[in-house]
Amino acid sequence: MKQVKGIPYGIANFEQVINRNYYYVDKTLYLPLLEQAPNNLLLIRPRRFGKSLFIGMMRAYYDILQKDKFNDIFGELWIGKQPTNEQGMYQVLYFDFSKVGGAASIESLEASFDAYCGSVVDVFAEKYAAYYSTTFVEELKRKSTAREKLNFLDINAQARSYPLYLIVDEYDNFTNIVLSAHGQDMFHRITHAEGFYRDVFKLFKGMFYRIFLTGVSPVTLDDLTSGFNIDWNISNDPRFNAMLGFSETDVREMFSYYQENGQLNGDIETMIEEMKPWYDNYCFSQDSLDEPRMFNCDTTLYYLQHCLRSGHAPREMLSKNMRTDYSKLKMLVQIDKDITLKGQRMSTIEEITTQEEILVNLKTSFPVHEMTNQENYRSLLYYYGLLTISGTRGNRLRMRIPNNSVREQYFGFMREYYQQRYELNLSDLAELIDGLAYDGEWRPLFNAIGEAYHNNSSVRDSIQGERNIQGFLKAYLSLATYYLVMPELEMSYGYNDLALLPNKAQYPDVEHSYLIEIKYAKADATEAEMEAQRIEGRAQLLRYSQDRIARHLAEGTTTHLLLLQFKTWEQAVFEEIEKK
Repeated sequence: MKQVKGIPYGIANFEQVINRNYYYVDKTLYLPLLEQAPNNLLLIRPRRFGKSLFIGMMRAYYDILQKDKFNDIFGELWIGKQPTNEQGMYQVLYFDFSKVGGAASIESLEASFDAYCGSVVDVFAEKYAAYYSTTFVEELKRKSTAREKLNFLDINAQARSYPLYLIVDEYDNFTNIVLSAHGQDMFHRITHAEGFYRDVFKLFKGMFYRIFLTGVSPVTLDDLTSGFNIDWNISNDPRFNAMLGFSETDVREMFSYYQENGQLNGDIETMIEEMKPWYDNYCFSQDSLDEPRMFNCDTTLYYLQHCLRSGHAPREMLSKNMRTDYSKLKMLVQIDKDITLKGQRMSTIEEITTQEEILVNLKTSFPVHEMTNQENYRSLLYYYGLLTISGTRGNRLRMRIPNNSVREQYFGFMREYYQQRYELNLSDLAELIDGLAYDGEWRPLFNAIGEAYHNNSSVRDSIQGERNIQGFLKAYLSLATYYLVMPELEMSYGYNDLALLPNKAQYPDVEHSYLIEIKYAKADATEAEMEAQRIEGRAQLLRYSQDRIARHLAEGTTTHLLLLQFKTWEQAVFEEIEKK
């Protein structure tokens, strides 16, 4: 009896996936497309999209030492039936710069980087020793620096006309750590003039027949331009939109495999519909807007593994790995000490969390000293997977939060930001959320959040009206895991400010749901103006309550229509509207 394939959650080693019988979503059909592209390629994708696994597949395919193992490794995959002429053609040099540690000084940084690169070249020499002279390995290892080792390798490989393939995973990880830990000055010193990082990349030009780099941002490579200016960025090329991540077809086929082998119970379509709001909706090219969106690999496998082990979906839809990723958002906001710039970036974060959409002139390249430029900053949020392409407006891209997993990262960051000035007791809030979900007691929770908003000086100091209030509410309401917190939910009658819709898959006993309309009045608003606002809000809520989508999503619960009106940072009116 054939053994059922394992789930490769957290496994990035391609040969381990194949040799130890893990399930593999076949991406080998992209190899001919990569060969048709220019020889030096850069691919930027967010973390946890399968970059390392894809690179492992490339290494196994192109490595001359693996040529005779082709059928064993690739025989059941797409490329196994139609290999290219370049299969098994190269000696492959592979760096993973996420393995290079940070250090306190530029001298220790250089030593750490040089030691890693040197050891990688040493291993390469041992691996391909049979292709060189009998003294090649010994002579190379006697070289004192990675630069000298690379030069020695280059001379010997070119003398024998050996084509070399350079693959670099996380090309920007080391420099991103330097940037966040030591600032722009040290970053500039290692990537400009005679900086050691730039020097290594200068050696790559002309040394390799093909180069493939991956990372999460275009910042580092732009600063290396004068040293390494031969890359071709395929990150937004529609041909490679689905090269990383899982398509819905991939997910359906994978789930069907485990169901057919008796490992997975339940309705697959229901599972996919449950996963979509959390893990789906990534698009990496405006020319692919009409194509199906992509699922995040890591979170999809997390969900599947939980279903196989426990027989049901995880109660925590956001995996531990994704929860730790919100630190990258923190780094992007706090990249320097300029308070004014931080305020601008916080304003952008608030705009995203409240309006769900933002317009971006996507930049494919910019130097680190221009990271604080607003358009570059918005582009970085996209590259880090915190925004995705949703449409166009003229020559700008519409971008939005891709899913609930990312939305929770935004809300968590905003909540931490607010808590710095006024600490709301989150344990007490959890008790009030229970009453909201199971008893319909909404007023105590909203009174507590409203009071915290009033007392939070960091909010009041940078107040931006209704948008600011919405961000504050959503940051704390996102603690209500009983609900899907849906801001700006599109309905046939408009956009509801905030909906708390029951998370029935995890909490089938939730009894109450909420449609919320938020109104903001300035300090000098008259009572007549405020009453006009309330009349408008009540009418909007009544229309939303009749919406087919809203009724379907809240099915099986009592839906409450809440009008929350603020005058500046003061609570004005909190009321429930009676449905007609």
